[in-house]
Amino acid sequence: MLNGKKICIVLPAYNAAETLEMTYAEIPFDIVDEVVLVDDASKDNTSDVGRRLGIQHIVRHEQNRGYGGNQKSCYDKALSLGADIIIMLHPDYQYTPKLIHAISGIIAYDVYPVVLGSRILGKGALKGGMPMYKFIANRLLTFSQNILLNQKLSEYHTGYRAFSREVLEKVNYEANSDDFIFDNEMIAQIFDAGFEIGEVTCPTKYFDEASSINLKRSIQYGLGVLKVSWGYFFKRLGLYNSVIYKHKL
Repeated sequence: MLNGKKICIVLPAYNAAETLEMTYAEIPFDIVDEVVLVDDASKDNTSDVGRRLGIQHIVRHEQNRGYGGNQKSCYDKALSLGADIIIMLHPDYQYTPKLIHAISGIIAYDVYPVVLGSRILGKGALKGGMPMYKFIANRLLTFSQNILLNQKLSEYHTGYRAFSREVLEKVNYEANSDDFIFDNEMIAQIFDAGFEIGEVTCPTKYFDEASSINLKRSIQYGLGVLKVSWGYFFKRLGLYNSVIYKHKL
């Protein structure tokens, strides 16, 4: 807990048995109150590792629901536990849990209601082993998104994200895709709802066990990002609307 606000870490997992313990070991339990592990029908023993580590809240999907579907279960569970600050941390050890203090403080003291851990601020992405084609694609997509969304984020594609309870109770994340594009739909929803987003510099690690998507899926993802961004642009002009922008509150 920090400044009277309950903090919950959510771990969207798929085949994370080899990296879950490393990630969990660095979570700062001096401020973290709850940890939720959502196992998206992993083919390994991710859930067993979670139970061995003593994670109390484990949700296992009997069928794979996708990255977005996993996040929906994460946020639903965190809200049901009464969390005030919800931080998504990938259990593949690509992002360091050592930033949880800093990220939590930004929300707990009402600086920003949403925080992204940016791999692009500084030199963390390439230094951590991000493939050059992904780095270039990230920069091109982010440039386009900033224009279309009328924002100035350093990147939109990080998996290290934190939200206040108010944000998750307002944006209609349940209406989003169950695939990777979920992340970008959610950012569009957040801006549409009038919230601001803060960023912190985040080092990253790319290695065999860290989750990633192949070139074909990356291209599909990029096209999906542009579709969401153009949709938001036309919504701002009053020429388009979508169920994802229908607020829950």
